[in-house]
Amino acid sequence: MSFTLIVDDLEQLPKIVKEFLKRTSLHKKFVFYAEMGVGKTTLIKELSLQLGVNDVVSSPTFSIVNEYLTKENCKIYHFDFYRLEDEQEVFDMGYEEYFFSDSYCFIEWPEKIPNLIEDDMIVVKMHLDGNKRVINVLI
Repeated sequence: MSFTLIVDDLEQLPKIVKEFLKRTSLHKKFVFYAEMGVGKTTLIKELSLQLGVNDVVSSPTFSIVNEYLTKENCKIYHFDFYRLEDEQEVFDMGYEEYFFSDSYCFIEWPEKIPNLIEDDMIVVKMHLDGNKRVINVLI
């Protein structure tokens, strides 16, 4: 199953994310494919906010992973693998603790860890079409 969401304006993002979460409610692991600057982090920020994160959500580009707590004390992990040199770095950080938890995992730059992507992870492919952001979700 798949669906497409179109963001014409960032003011629409809360409504778009609400629909995204409704359609993917049975899943917690997401991989985001898109070129730099398309809006992966912006989308993940809104997803985290709507899931109840109290913290400031920011890109984990230098830390590789940020951990957030929701109002219900649930964890959300946000990964940015852009700066990885090789997949071994993910093993060294103990990725299993994150990926195999019952917590949400939002993974940017999954192409850097192709052997660690599981079949049950939801694939989110984003691209620009003029001024619009197109979000293709493959469940």
